[in-house]
Amino acid sequence: MIEKVIVAGFGGQGVMALGKLLAYGGMLDDRQVSWLPSYGPEMRGGTANCDVIVSDTLIGSPVLTDDATAVIVMNLPSMDKFESHLAPNGKLIINKSLIEKKATRDDIEAYYIDANEIAMEIGNAKAANMVMLGAFLELTKIVKPESIIKAFTKVFGEDKAKFIPLNELALQRGAEAVKEQMAVS
Repeated sequence: MIEKVIVAGFGGQGVMALGKLLAYGGMLDDRQVSWLPSYGPEMRGGTANCDVIVSDTLIGSPVLTDDATAVIVMNLPSMDKFESHLAPNGKLIINKSLIEKKATRDDIEAYYIDANEIAMEIGNAKAANMVMLGAFLELTKIVKPESIIKAFTKVFGEDKAKFIPLNELALQRGAEAVKEQMAVS
């Protein structure tokens, strides 16, 4: 079992945090992991992406080219850039709140998540990344949601533990959103 994931968006959308949580959660589930960030000097507002690999076997290289099993895109420039990096039958998880465009490929699975709207409904716009992570976890089952929650304080520190219930809800709502799409298709 292996997932090769590209997470991409603008700086400030929690792209790196999503990747770190996924990698750390994978470690807690006794998997091999790699996390490779990539961002320009602009940081907040500029483009940012990371490659995350979670595997049952050793990982040869942390770099993904055109063999990603999943791509999580938070904005349109990221979708335009990374849709082509998906392997056939890969999963493209699109933040429908900011991307009106549909997937251009017919050899992949595309899922459209209203991440920003869901985050606002639960009370924090910054939780959109966690909504997207919840959708990804539901689709792939590569890491347990409980492991992501355990990883939260390891990644962000004990002083952020007060945000765990909100983030747990965001994961659940992302999972529910993708389940609804799976039921329709």
